[in-house]
Amino acid sequence: MAIQILMPALSPTMEEGTLAKWLVKEGDVVESGDVMAEIETDKATMEYEAVDEGVIGKILIAEGTVAVAVNTPIAILIEEGETYDETESVAAPAVTAPAPEVEVSVETKPTVTKAKKGDRVFATPLARRIAAEKGVDLMTVSGSGPHGRIIRADIEATSDSVPATTATPVAIASSATSDSIKAMYSDREYTEVSLDGMRKVIASRLTEAKQTIPHFYLRRSVQLDSLLKLRSELNSGLAESGVKVSVNDFIIKASARALQDVPAANVVWAEDRILQMAASDVAVAVSVEGGLFTPVLRDSDKKSLSALSSEMKDLAGRARDKKLAPQDYQGGSFAISNLGMMGVENFDAVINPPQGSILAVGAGAKQPVVDDSGDIVVATMMSMTLSVDHRAIDGALGAEFLARISFYLENPLAMLA
Repeated sequence: MAIQILMPALSPTMEEGTLAKWLVKEGDVVESGDVMAEIETDKATMEYEAVDEGVIGKILIAEGTVAVAVNTPIAILIEEGETYDETESVAAPAVTAPAPEVEVSVETKPTVTKAKKGDRVFATPLARRIAAEKGVDLMTVSGSGPHGRIIRADIEATSDSVPATTATPVAIASSATSDSIKAMYSDREYTEVSLDGMRKVIASRLTEAKQTIPHFYLRRSVQLDSLLKLRSELNSGLAESGVKVSVNDFIIKASARALQDVPAANVVWAEDRILQMAASDVAVAVSVEGGLFTPVLRDSDKKSLSALSSEMKDLAGRARDKKLAPQDYQGGSFAISNLGMMGVENFDAVINPPQGSILAVGAGAKQPVVDDSGDIVVATMMSMTLSVDHRAIDGALGAEFLARISFYLENPLAMLA
């Protein structure tokens, strides 16, 4: 019996990916564990291994195809000695990962069903979205999918004959946004840049974050002179080992210790509950071409500064090469985004759900300050902004957490005790 090979979900957040390369061809015999394809997600390029054994009867999705939805049939597996007939039924795998519903491209003779007034309309999510964009009333559409479900082809066939005036103002605005914006710049020279998987995911997740997470912001400046002095001494002692501790490594360590001191702030939002984490798993934003990654340094509170420094360099290097595995960037309750090395004095960062908070770090700069004796002295000051999810962390708790981070940065020996 023919079996569908589906586009895998290579991470819990993956909704679509690029089928970068097929490593098998039609007619090849595969066994469980054989690498069949390379799949590009927004985070990395990963190998896809066969689960069943058999013969590749048909490749449905060509290599290089982008935006392939999870659970889309990408190939057909048959038993040795069989031939694949596109008109025969195809069995789905016994176990598949949860994913959005997709439309199967294997041709069958459709049964067309039209909804009656008052009936519940059954349509795929993609069909509903396209119908909304084109202003098509689903009650007027005949469904040719399984059990009369409306699929994309039904909407496209119907919308070809629907006058433009039937679309609602919202649908017109939605479908014409790209064209109308380009029309504004029709007399100017520009280059269109297509959105890759990473940029689409970043846009989607950050839009979701700002729309659904009630952010509030806490700001504080810290004096870095003691930290910079200790850093210089540590790096002199570590010179022979090749390890060089950065200010960012101190910030990671300070945050990890603060999460232990204020455990109620070491949380993630789980929709109907809060998860209070035991370990300090700190995510750090790393800029890469076309976007950013946030690899996670797990158990940061238990690691030395030199260990954190080495691990951070490794994760950052693999992030830029897109070699991170899902376990390298999933999880964490707290994140750090440091733009100080780029000269940014202060900024507000967007929380990466389901994490409870993120610390935006600006540049350290010498400024006149008033010391404890009332004298004006020059000190190196650094601005920080803590973005907090108010659903999980209240103002006073967030302030306590930021105060502990500040304490460790201004008293760096305390974080090494």
